[in-house]
Amino acid sequence: MYVLNDIIKTKKPHVCGSNEWKIVRTGADIKLECQGCKRIIMLASYELDKRIKK
Repeated sequence: MYVLNDIIKTKKPHVCGSNEWKIVRTGADIKLECQGCKRIIMLASYELDKRIKK
């Protein structure tokens, strides 16, 4: 389960080089904000489960 304002790390880095993301919105889709360049993306929760570093 993902909690608002948590910082998560992904397996692969973003184009800017950062692999840390802040959870901005939760629901069926999860909105993430890159901590390096502040770009915002939306992913389905099952896709995020595959990309997150465990």
